[in-house]
Amino acid sequence: MRTEELIQLLATDAGPVPARDIEQRFALASLAGIAGAGVLMVAVFGVRHDLVQTMGLPMFWGKLVFAAALAVAGMALLRRMARPGMAVGHAAALLAVPPLVLWAMAAGTLSQAEPAERMALILGSTWRSCPFNIALLSVPAFIASFWALKGAAPTRLAWAGAGAGLLSGALGALVYALHCPEMASPFLAVWYLAGMALPTALGAVLGPRLLRW
Repeated sequence: MRTEELIQLLATDAGPVPARDIEQRFALASLAGIAGAGVLMVAVFGVRHDLVQTMGLPMFWGKLVFAAALAVAGMALLRRMARPGMAVGHAAALLAVPPLVLWAMAAGTLSQAEPAERMALILGSTWRSCPFNIALLSVPAFIASFWALKGAAPTRLAWAGAGAGLLSGALGALVYALHCPEMASPFLAVWYLAGMALPTALGAVLGPRLLRW
C-alpha cells in the first residue's frame, strides 16, 4: 500500500474533534474526583462535627480558596500539557502564586507569635497524618485525571502526569478541609502542600509510563 493510500484510508470518515473536548474531559474528571473524594472522606474520616460553626471562620474559607486556586493552576497546566508540543507557559506563574501567598501569610503569623508557640503553629495536632490523608483522598481524581489524559495527546509526559497529580492533590485537599481541624496558616503552608506534593511527584513518575502513546 502506498503512503497516499494509507493516508486516505486513515482519513476516511474522520470527523472534526470538538473544540472543547479536552476541557470537557478534565471537567468530568474533576467532578468525578471530587465526588469520589467526598465518599472516601465520609467513609474513612467523617465530616467534622462542628463544621457549621467552623464555616464562620475566615481561615476555613482560606483553606478552600487555597486548594481551589491550586486546582485551577493544575487544570491550566493540564490543558497545555494535553496538547502536543505546548510549553508550560503562563501555567507556571499560576502554580507559583497560591503557595507564595500562603507562605507570606504563614511568615506573618510566625513573626507575630512568641518563639515558644511557633513550632506548635507549624505542627498542629495532625502533622503526621495530614499529608497522607490528602494523598489518599486524591486517588479518585488521580485515576480520573489520567483517564482524561489518555484521551488527549500529551507529549511532555512527566509534566502531564505532574499536572494530573497536582489537580488530584488539590481536589483531595479541598475535600479534606471538611474534616481537617487545623486552621493555622503555617500548618497549611507545610503539610497541605506536602499532601499535594505526594500525588504530584507520583504523577511525574507515572506519566512517562502510563501516558506513552
